[in-house]
Amino acid sequence: MLTEAELARRVEAAEKVLRHCRLCPRACEVDRTDGEKGFCRILDKHVVSSWGPHFGEERPLVGRSGSGTIFFAGCNLGCIFCQNWQISHAAEGAEVSTERLADVMLELQDGGCHNINFVTPTHQTPMILRALLVARKAGFRLPLVYNCGGYESLDTLKLLDWIVDIYMPDFKYSDPGPAKKYSKAADYPQVARAALKEMHRQVGDLVIDPGGVALRGLLLRHLVLPGGLAGTGEVVRFVAEEISKDTYINIMDQYHPCYKAFEHPPLDRGLTAGEYEGAVRMALDAGLKRIDGITVSRRVRFSL
Repeated sequence: MLTEAELARRVEAAEKVLRHCRLCPRACEVDRTDGEKGFCRILDKHVVSSWGPHFGEERPLVGRSGSGTIFFAGCNLGCIFCQNWQISHAAEGAEVSTERLADVMLELQDGGCHNINFVTPTHQTPMILRALLVARKAGFRLPLVYNCGGYESLDTLKLLDWIVDIYMPDFKYSDPGPAKKYSKAADYPQVARAALKEMHRQVGDLVIDPGGVALRGLLLRHLVLPGGLAGTGEVVRFVAEEISKDTYINIMDQYHPCYKAFEHPPLDRGLTAGEYEGAVRMALDAGLKRIDGITVSRRVRFSL
């Protein structure tokens, strides 16, 4: 854990970035402190959609008492199939003060949550760090989860070194074509690869305590898309060969059409059993040892 003085220095450094915003790879260069909005549509205030104990996350985060989840409004990706598009694209949420966000973190801690899970935090990183500084002065001590889309700036990630305990990114695509068409980010594959390497450098493989609760490390998500659009084979090969075969990875089967996906076949349909089972098999064949997924047809859990 960083000293209070070093955390304060990181807060100051992050807030400077807001004046010519380069918090994410889009590098909009807008002055968010002076009313200018970039791709994420958020200024320099905390904008939060909801918070509370969450029991629908991965088992190592949920444990017995839940993950203390805080959903932030806005997003640096433009996924046309987003299941939370009202929050990410429409930026639905309420502005809260630094002190109130710090209180939320402390309330979730007092409620027994195992961690604080920041959902879509990238574009609000400076504000989160500001609230964290206040919360720590008041006795906050839980592990922090950085739950993101994988489209991250290395400079921003380096500001989070020894602050974030658990990185939980998506690895959405291995091919720039679908990344551009469906998330407005042609550079997503190369950016995500570099970001995953930096995250793993900081926290290593996921460490789980004897009670099954995550303490520190990388927990990776990969959403299987219809028609192989996510490029799952290359995703799992990269993870196994260039990150770690001990990476804890959730091969996710819950894709269903949302938002504008109905206008873009094959995203207008759900997964077939064969598509999902094939994705899990690719991960196994790549040599990944810690796969968390469920087959559609037989509901057989893989947990290695």
